[in-house]
Amino acid sequence: MIGRTPTHEGVLLKPYPFTAVVGMPDLRLALVLSSISPAVGGVLVRGEKGTAKSTMVRALAGLLPGVDVVEHCRFSCDPVSPDPACPDGPHAAGAPAHRRPARLVELPVGAAEDRVVGSLNLEKALAEGVTDYQPGLLAAAHRGLLYVDEVNLLHDHLVDTLLDAAAMGRATVEREGVSVSHAARFVLIGTMNPEEGELRPQLLDRFGLTVEVASSRDPEQRVEVVRRRLAYEADPDGFADGYASADADLAAKIEAAQRLLPSVKLPDEALRQIAEVCASFEVDGMRADIVTARTAVAHAAWAGRAEVTTEDIRVAARLALPHRRRRNPFDAPGISEEQLEQALEDSQPPPEGPDDDGPGEGGPGPDNGGPPPDGGPSGSDGPPPADSGETPAPSGNGSSPQKTVSAGDTFRARVFRVKGTGEGERGRRSRAITDTGRTIGVQPPSVREGRPHLVATIRAAAPHQQARGRSGAGLEVRSADLRFALREGREGNLVLFCVDASGSMGARARMREVKTAVLSLLLDAYQRRDKVGLVTFRGADAELALPPTISVEAAAARLEGLPTGGRTPLAEGLLEAARVLRVEAIRDPRRRPLLVLVTDGRATSGSDAVARAKAAAGLLTDVTTIVMDCETGRMRLGLATELAGHLGAEHVPLSEVAAESLASAVRERTGRAA
Repeated sequence: MIGRTPTHEGVLLKPYPFTAVVGMPDLRLALVLSSISPAVGGVLVRGEKGTAKSTMVRALAGLLPGVDVVEHCRFSCDPVSPDPACPDGPHAAGAPAHRRPARLVELPVGAAEDRVVGSLNLEKALAEGVTDYQPGLLAAAHRGLLYVDEVNLLHDHLVDTLLDAAAMGRATVEREGVSVSHAARFVLIGTMNPEEGELRPQLLDRFGLTVEVASSRDPEQRVEVVRRRLAYEADPDGFADGYASADADLAAKIEAAQRLLPSVKLPDEALRQIAEVCASFEVDGMRADIVTARTAVAHAAWAGRAEVTTEDIRVAARLALPHRRRRNPFDAPGISEEQLEQALEDSQPPPEGPDDDGPGEGGPGPDNGGPPPDGGPSGSDGPPPADSGETPAPSGNGSSPQKTVSAGDTFRARVFRVKGTGEGERGRRSRAITDTGRTIGVQPPSVREGRPHLVATIRAAAPHQQARGRSGAGLEVRSADLRFALREGREGNLVLFCVDASGSMGARARMREVKTAVLSLLLDAYQRRDKVGLVTFRGADAELALPPTISVEAAAARLEGLPTGGRTPLAEGLLEAARVLRVEAIRDPRRRPLLVLVTDGRATSGSDAVARAKAAAGLLTDVTTIVMDCETGRMRLGLATELAGHLGAEHVPLSEVAAESLASAVRERTGRAA
């Protein structure tokens, strides 16, 4: 949709002024720099709800200078240099033009691919030989702003499409051999709440800048936020008029910076500083260097300078590097201010001397400068033993001693899949019928979903050509002839972990191994775009430690702090898992579940504990289940194996969760050398 404008009883209202937003200087600066130089690559805004992220983005559009566009061109071609491949072109030199305001185009989370990139009418292409292209949101955003709220909830293939278009400046639609391309240069701005899940690192890296926002804890500032908001709601036009002068001054400064930008110099000394700063933070690839350089140039233009200085590089690094510092998906983005200052000092030419030329990374604190400073999932930053912890506060699961154990380093986990073929959300785990993937057949004529299948459509139309008066060249295709491809891809699943945290699991070495395995499976779930949940049971009952979510980071945090101790209420754990899956089937019916039960199979809590556990297992026989057997030692009871039989589940010893361990076990069982 194009620029939602606030209304009251059908009357258009002026949007909230950009300069009226209280605080958030980093976000304000990042948006302004991206507007000055769209080549920076856009902005990703991370933060909790209610922090005025959307308000600032929508207000930004009003600050941008208007654009001249060719008359009647749906793709906003510049009359001075029109796109030679414009589907509405070619446009002659001196074609009639008009000036319009810069657009803010908002991309809904549930938008289909055709709505984003545009669509081709295959029926007209076959029957009439003409290319009938309907532009999408990328065309509408050309030479303006494209805003994606909750970008982390957008399908990965759509995020790929957006970022590719933003990087290349063009959007391309290909449909059964018919291809259309048009210019699509825009400032991409995405907002997200990290609690609802992260973007893949590959996609995160494609955003030029990132800013973390949070609501202020200063009472005076919070009072001012409320005061201004209430004033705007009482008299939107009057409130906006009060900030019109400040907005106009800011818009004029942005326009002046845009004019200055091409003449700003980036000397070799500044390039060397940028390279050394990026190298000191060990960022992957060269995109960080390029984005930092472009941002530094934009900041110099914003400050009215003709040449990039160290201050410009400092500001650019703070905005361009935090999201590129993540070494694994569970790391919080951020950079150390001390490390940045040290890197800038070390890169100053000429150096004072040869003493201390390292990047200054060996300090006792975390590299990323962001909370919490817990040393990551390895738990190796404390005095030995690093895998044990003190007794935490009572949790209501009995009076037995409790302790927490840290996980070890993650490994590449074995891939578990849900049986059969589903139709769930696109992902990378189990087989599913999707709108992308390999073509495995043709939908029956009654099903008109997905992309048309060219060959099948021609075959359906061919027998009717004589009856339609087509005896020579040409092919008449009618809507009844259209056939649609049946495609098989992969889906993301709900992976529900049900973890035994009782005393029998509490041995330090065993619980460390369990947490490491589950954390590795969580990493696998992150990579395959799964939804995850966590049920734990210990003492006398079970609890839903984490409701199903796409934020595997939250699951990893809950797992890391999981205490152990007490009896084993296996039946309660299974019943709670069944309840969670039943509720989730109502909320998200297309996402098929995979239950991962982590236990040694013991049931020791309450009367008839074993019988109740068997009865509870009967409620889960229609769910694809993995029993991760944690029993160790020479004398084994085989209870987890027996439980897997009751569940109709796959039994996997804890030692075989790692992909490498499984391969070794298979070689041993088949008589090959390990």
